[in-house]
Amino acid sequence: MMLQNATDPADPFQFLGHEGEISNLIRGFDWRSTALGRVEDWPPSLKTATALLLHSPVPIVMLWGEEGVMIYNDAYSVFAGHRHPVLFGSNVREGWAEVADFNDNVMKVGLAGGTLAYRDQELTLHRKGFPEKVWMDLFYSPVPNQSGTPAGVIAVVVETTDRVLAERRNREEFQRLQNLFEQAPTFMAMLSGAEHRFGMVNPEYRKLVGNRAVEGLTVSEALPEVADQGYVALLDEVFSTGEPVNRTSERVLLKWTHDGPLVERFLDFVYQPIRNEAGQVTHIFVQGSDVTERVRAEIHQKLLINELNHRVKNSLASIQSIVTQTLKSVGSKEEASHAISERILALSRAHNVLTNENWNGADLETMVAHSLDAFQPLGRQAISIDGPKLRVGPQAALSFALAMHELGTNAVKYGALSSPSGSVEITWSIQENGTFELLWIEKGGPVATETGRRGFGSRLILHVLPKQLQGSAVIDYHPTGIVFRLTTFLQAVRDEPAVDGI
Repeated sequence: MMLQNATDPADPFQFLGHEGEISNLIRGFDWRSTALGRVEDWPPSLKTATALLLHSPVPIVMLWGEEGVMIYNDAYSVFAGHRHPVLFGSNVREGWAEVADFNDNVMKVGLAGGTLAYRDQELTLHRKGFPEKVWMDLFYSPVPNQSGTPAGVIAVVVETTDRVLAERRNREEFQRLQNLFEQAPTFMAMLSGAEHRFGMVNPEYRKLVGNRAVEGLTVSEALPEVADQGYVALLDEVFSTGEPVNRTSERVLLKWTHDGPLVERFLDFVYQPIRNEAGQVTHIFVQGSDVTERVRAEIHQKLLINELNHRVKNSLASIQSIVTQTLKSVGSKEEASHAISERILALSRAHNVLTNENWNGADLETMVAHSLDAFQPLGRQAISIDGPKLRVGPQAALSFALAMHELGTNAVKYGALSSPSGSVEITWSIQENGTFELLWIEKGGPVATETGRRGFGSRLILHVLPKQLQGSAVIDYHPTGIVFRLTTFLQAVRDEPAVDGI
């Protein structure tokens, strides 16, 4: 650079009008090495444009002549970064070589009298010694000479990199949140304003409300059945007080179709108020889970526990009766111990069958077969079972099991199963009028005779069993063996009758 003589009375730099880094740079720059030549020879239009840009607080660069010689202000020197001050006074296509094509178009358009404007224009510049992407708002206008012909181009440069990157990060963050919102396993919705208008809803929320189109509608418009249950009033309270509301296992009735019935659901949810910078509630965020299956399972569990308590009490009552009645009808402790153990084992086997069926009843054939397994002689099939498929209630199943045990015990001691050739047939039938009949038929054993002796077993099968099943029972004594007949109604063995002690 060659310094001009700043003390010349005819100061050629008088047009600059102020001191500053760029003003001093202009004064000290050897303009004779550029296409502009000596400052004394600059046309008035160039001097005026230079003076104007120096006073601007925004980055401005002027590209003069076909070469686009660069003159810029202090704000632009900050934008230029490490390129300043070497960039000053250079030809624009060479000074910004990495965007030479872009600037070549600028010069052609501007010197032809045209203007250009770019918003958030992306360019790759080498301002710091390495390539970096930047974004700028660029505005180009021609600068005319004294005759009105464009002699240069003036550019206003506003870097928007920080804003563009911030907006991009915000969009990415919003998209990430949107993805999380859409993929969340819980239902979510955003309600805006005091009227609670639906903005965003995620797939789980749409599923909850029967895939109704709710976006853009108020809660009252989109879900009138919810409004009728007081939930809009609850939203009003959250909006006015700014206090969140949590509900657990809340019963809600929803319509999944326009003309369909109300569907019962149980929900865990929260209404969370969202405030603006001034602290005012502007939105309510709704988030929760459909816990219907959990609540129903809990209700079912409570029912099962209550039912178990009922069963245990009945079983204990039965055991107490077994012990008490057995002790009344035996002659020794050993006999009593054996009889009690066998009867409790029979009750236990019946409980096993019912437990496998969740105490919802049992197949009659299965219950009878399990009750008589211990009485089946080894090596031959002495007991046959036949009857239509029938499920009986839990208490009826227990009654049948104890009756089969008593009949089997008697058959082994005194009846058909005490003989090598004896057999037992158990059959049941259902008549058209709903009558149920069960038969126990012994054959091939000792001659059956009436002894008049009535022990616990006889009392159970002739009095307790028919009373529990609301029917009647008889024992007939035949030369071939006893025949036991139980008659009642089909409904009595299917349902759970009232329990009386044995």
